[in-house]
Amino acid sequence: MLPPTEPVPNRKSTPRVDFEVDDFDSDEKRYLDFYRTVGVHEESLVPLATHNDGPNSYYVLFDRSATWGHPGMPQVLAVHLQRDHEKRMFSFEHAQLPLPAMAQSWLIHRGCPPDAIGLHPELGPPPADEATRALERRLVGDGDHYAMGYSYTSDDPDDMVIVVVLRAQDEQVPSPFRVVVEEVDTETWTHTLREGGFDTAGEALQWCDDRLTGKAGPLPPVRPAATPSRPAGVAKVPAPHPPSRSR
Repeated sequence: MLPPTEPVPNRKSTPRVDFEVDDFDSDEKRYLDFYRTVGVHEESLVPLATHNDGPNSYYVLFDRSATWGHPGMPQVLAVHLQRDHEKRMFSFEHAQLPLPAMAQSWLIHRGCPPDAIGLHPELGPPPADEATRALERRLVGDGDHYAMGYSYTSDDPDDMVIVVVLRAQDEQVPSPFRVVVEEVDTETWTHTLREGGFDTAGEALQWCDDRLTGKAGPLPPVRPAATPSRPAGVAKVPAPHPPSRSR
């Protein structure tokens, strides 16, 4: 998801992030790390999702300044902030990630309740279809099943696209390398997310390179997992029907 970078929306209506650590301290290395990673960019950070839970705060942030950095770098920042109110100390973890769904997953696996980190509905182009919504839900829920190997973010107005190569943690699954592609339609201001499956990292990376240079064909489908066969003579038991709900 790529919120608009230029022109910047009305700053009075654009949410601002407040890390609430002005009265907190930390060791020198962590404090400098926080300042260099987060604090120095605070004016450019747009909170796509936030959740505060006692000493813990979770943030999905869009970094508007990333477009001026190294070409292709991720523009989404996940931050998990921990505060010790008695000692007035703080610590934090962070990750630069290409997609908001991946940032949500990263935070969930660090203790954020899944239903508390939904994205702000008015920031960034909404999903164009149910296939996009379904894949985003799966990335949020199953993010720990894959490791990110490569990503490239292009915010060229003529071709706004993000490509991500993921490697399955289970090497035995079909299509162990996945390519996830987000494309933004600037006319309808919506985005689509699609997934393809590859047998090798080289094939996945080559497809990404071809997509970024306008030469890629369709994404190859993800091969389905094999269905275990039933032993001979064992009947299939019908699954029970869920109870009907009256509204």
